[in-house]
Amino acid sequence: MAPMPMTPPSADGVEIWYTTDGDQTSGEPLQLVMGLGAQHLLWDDGLVELLVERGFFVIRHDNRDVGLSSKAAVGDLPLLDRLLTAMGGEAVEAPYYLRDMAADAVAVLDDLGLDSAHVVGASMGGMIGQTMAIEQPERVRSLTSIMSTTGALDVGQPEAAVLPMLLLTPPQTRDEALVRGATISMAIGSPGLVDEALVRERTGRAWDRCAYPEGTGHQLLAIVASGDRTPALTQLDVPTSVIHGDVDPLVAVSGGRATAEAIPGAALRIIEGMGHDLPPVFWPILVEEVCAVAERAGTPVAG
Repeated sequence: MAPMPMTPPSADGVEIWYTTDGDQTSGEPLQLVMGLGAQHLLWDDGLVELLVERGFFVIRHDNRDVGLSSKAAVGDLPLLDRLLTAMGGEAVEAPYYLRDMAADAVAVLDDLGLDSAHVVGASMGGMIGQTMAIEQPERVRSLTSIMSTTGALDVGQPEAAVLPMLLLTPPQTRDEALVRGATISMAIGSPGLVDEALVRERTGRAWDRCAYPEGTGHQLLAIVASGDRTPALTQLDVPTSVIHGDVDPLVAVSGGRATAEAIPGAALRIIEGMGHDLPPVFWPILVEEVCAVAERAGTPVAG
């Protein structure tokens, strides 16, 4: 594995931690963008290995406000009030937006000397990937948007029982984080496929690496304050694959369908039995979809 560098500070002082797997010289660059409150660790090493075997040079990073990347200085922010206002359809200000997080991801490509990459985003990471393709389409060779949505308020909304989990007071201790992580994973994950012991181990590893639970709320505000991307998505000319689970309780499958309908030529793959997670049983499907859209972009991949 290559060294684990940071990008140079951006204009607003943000530095992004990243890591790479595979051969940059011979591999096709593939950037993995993770979702709400999640460090790069949630892209499982086993999945990354499968992608490297298919000839990709895989890049993972911590989004701002999680892991080892920069944290936002937000001061006394009325977070809950702004979240509820934005969820009601009104415009609100946020410390940063999805476009800023997309710029962070592009900064990683810049630091690696890459002009573009195939972009694969999960959940909020899908929203960031969509925004990268909207804001800087020349940097995105292909887009794979997984369990994500368009930002429109009439699609992709969470089930009523799930939404309050996102608005709870952040955990203050490691033990609280382990309980919260397991509870949320059991509620939103693929039925019968959630490994609770693995969830707790991974949650503990992330906490020990860098505990900053407040970042989740900041990122959630960035999502809801960024608005509806649908009109911009209809203008994209980027080979795109949209993947969604049919039993996703956090981002309803309507979000994936709307994404595929908005982006011209996008392929849609609905995976039966998949919730809002990426269990190993579905990795072969994900890898094949990523390879297929890369080939549509003119990139041959290993068999």
